[in-house]
Amino acid sequence: MTTEVRVPTLGESVTEATVATWFKKPGDSVAVDEMLCELETDKVTVEVPSPVAGVLEDIVAKEGDTVGVDALLANVAPAGEAGSTTVEERPSAKAEAAPAASGGGEEVKVMVPTLGESVSEATVATWFKKVGDSVAADEMLCELETDKVSVEVPAPAAGTLTAILAEEGATVQAGGQLAVLGGASGAAAPAAEAPTQYDTPPAGDANGSKDIEDAPAAKKAMAEAGISRDQVQGSGKDGRVMKHDVSAALSAAKSAPAPAAPAQAKRAPSPAEDAAREERVKMTRLRQTIAKRLKDAQNTAAMLTTYNEVDMTEVMALRSQYKDLFEKKHGARLGFMSFFTKACVHALKEVPEVNAEIDGTDVVYKNFVHMGIAAGTPQGLVVPVLRDVDQKSFAEIELEIAEKGKRARDGKLSMAEMQGGTFTISNGGVYGSLMSSPILNPPQSGILGMHKIQDRPMVVNGEIKIRPMMYLALSYDHRIVDGKGAVTFLVRIKEALEDPRRLLMDL
Repeated sequence: MTTEVRVPTLGESVTEATVATWFKKPGDSVAVDEMLCELETDKVTVEVPSPVAGVLEDIVAKEGDTVGVDALLANVAPAGEAGSTTVEERPSAKAEAAPAASGGGEEVKVMVPTLGESVSEATVATWFKKVGDSVAADEMLCELETDKVSVEVPAPAAGTLTAILAEEGATVQAGGQLAVLGGASGAAAPAAEAPTQYDTPPAGDANGSKDIEDAPAAKKAMAEAGISRDQVQGSGKDGRVMKHDVSAALSAAKSAPAPAAPAQAKRAPSPAEDAAREERVKMTRLRQTIAKRLKDAQNTAAMLTTYNEVDMTEVMALRSQYKDLFEKKHGARLGFMSFFTKACVHALKEVPEVNAEIDGTDVVYKNFVHMGIAAGTPQGLVVPVLRDVDQKSFAEIELEIAEKGKRARDGKLSMAEMQGGTFTISNGGVYGSLMSSPILNPPQSGILGMHKIQDRPMVVNGEIKIRPMMYLALSYDHRIVDGKGAVTFLVRIKEALEDPRRLLMDL
């Protein structure tokens, strides 16, 4: 009997999604709970598992289609009815694995390793070996990419790579099989000798064999810096170029004396020559999601930005006076983010529409504040959420910001920790930004942009004085927030920060 695969519940106030990716095609065998496809909403990405084992009979909703909750996505037929075979039974897999039997050694499966907290799948980025190659134990076979980290997969034993079951670009699940190693028990000696082909690099190639695949992050860094592969000395296994090798090459180039000016101008390269020096790198899943969400925010909301500036003298004086005592008692550094978080909570009470969202023809007012704190990481922008900050102290806020910021940089935040925010703060000042217009984080109606603190001459009581000033920017959804409310919101933040005693007295 055919089993229907339908759109699951998508979350609070979410009624539809877009079919982003199908991991299976009609005729493919599927196991219970094996991921069939991925749906994208304006809040989260949802994976749809197979409810039963069998064969994917047909796909009803194609990639790019918009589907509602409980809509039909596909049908799965029982394995017996469709005459399906498992991956281990596939003729191609048997054919590729045949050399292992002839080698006299046992077969060893190469499996997808643990990918990290809340990460269930990855994309095969690069295979460093091909079928028939000898490998040593712990030699790198391939590299996987997730939306958070890159993971290298070593050989579990010495032997010969007899079959690759997941090609480059394929999506694999945690615990899934990647390849097969044959002759594992009898190929230890030949495998150990294999790396000697790189002991003496061929003439003209200072980095060893040209078949060695460099780390994707290194290739991207070389492309961005405009340097070629032969300008970088690889320090990885078998001369593989790593990202830090590119940084070292760039530093060496900067410290080297400038070459003498040429006697005559060089010929300008042709478009074809320019194209040959380019490198095309596929966007990571996280970067694709960031790009889509930011563009959706611009297309959906009537976004407008209003600006103000705040004199940080009083906050800086208060922080300087109590930071040592604060850290000694609470075990956390007293930063500016807790002041801004408290000031936003204070302002949101007076202008609640900035803390609301639009759901169809309804306005949903939030009687709580879940504050999103935007954080830049090596993988891209993420927004961990601090829940119920309106009920937390300065110390609790600082401790939570520090803890979530560290886990964001390590790629260990769960999806649940980045959902449910009602308002967001983005601090571009840590990178030196003087002024910017932040983009809304849907479905929120407001985001505050902080910027660099810079000394400027200001008129204070009729006298010109040097003051530490910061520009503030509030981007808001004009469909729900009027200009008066937005300006009032920024003024209340300005007043609270220029006289922090107002926060204590709720003024």
